[in-house]
Amino acid sequence: MTEVESDTSINLNAMRILLVSQMYPGPADPDLGVFVRGLEEQLAARGHDLERAVLDRRAGGKRRYLELARDTVAAARRFRPDVAYAHFLVPTGLIAALAGRAPLVVTAHGQDVANVGAIPGVRAATRLVARRAATIVAVSDYLRRELEAKVPEARGKTEVVDCGVDLERFRIEPAPDGDLRFLCVGSLIERKNVVRLARAFERLGEGTLTFVGGGPLRPQLAGRAGIELSGALPYDLIPGLITASHVVCQPSLIEPFGQATLEAMASGRSVVGTRVGGHPEFVSPEAGVLVDPTDEDALVAALGLAAALPCPNPAARAAAEVHDVRRQAVRVEAILERAARGSQA
Repeated sequence: MTEVESDTSINLNAMRILLVSQMYPGPADPDLGVFVRGLEEQLAARGHDLERAVLDRRAGGKRRYLELARDTVAAARRFRPDVAYAHFLVPTGLIAALAGRAPLVVTAHGQDVANVGAIPGVRAATRLVARRAATIVAVSDYLRRELEAKVPEARGKTEVVDCGVDLERFRIEPAPDGDLRFLCVGSLIERKNVVRLARAFERLGEGTLTFVGGGPLRPQLAGRAGIELSGALPYDLIPGLITASHVVCQPSLIEPFGQATLEAMASGRSVVGTRVGGHPEFVSPEAGVLVDPTDEDALVAALGLAAALPCPNPAARAAAEVHDVRRQAVRVEAILERAARGSQA
């Protein structure tokens, strides 16, 4: 048996896991929290029994968190989990912490950490979650450092495990025919740095740039030469859009991890990423180019340099393979088992 096979073999010590998340794919929002579902599927494939209390839509405002709290309490009483596994510190982690007595593991994804100190009451709530949790999981070492700087209770109990990438869904395909094609997948918001990316592309003066996602900055992107706006699209279409491109761009002002970048690399596409956040932890020089996201000149140069890398890019795929969702599920499983046994990180 190879190392990969032994790492991903079924675990015979099945756990009852209550999955709690404020983001989960649903009929109206099939792209919402797909990374949560990916890990859930792999844990189930390894023989564990999962019950979920989740929100599967963006609509509903803050009242939907009351619904999530009711569902979590009911599920905890009915299901009697060995461990509760929550995604996002507040409000989800807080809900899971208060809903029952099962040991708690909670994953921090980024905005939940940024909210500490920025929104009244979130710091105190996050400190409560950190005290209650057996282990906190951060999706990048960058995020771990940010969390531990803000929340002393997280120190010594935070581990780094990202949500991984489905290497079967995101496959290497040949380079597309025709002109150079750039792609950016993400919300059209200030943090994603989309306007500066559009300006840099215009200065490069070559190919096309497609934005997939919606948001308030759409009017500032509309009507620019060579730029296409696809709006938000179903997640099932993303692998094909990536392989229909040569380079995928995510030069965000800050990117706590960078799921879209990892998916692009798994598809054998070179990337343009940001030096601020999680990208430096998995984007190798052979896989893409990292920039100061506020430096437009550097961004112009990065687009050209990334376009000159191979397409498909085997180095990008190789770097992504380390983050196979099956391997990440094994790592999460070990953390959940340790919590269920009553041992902290």
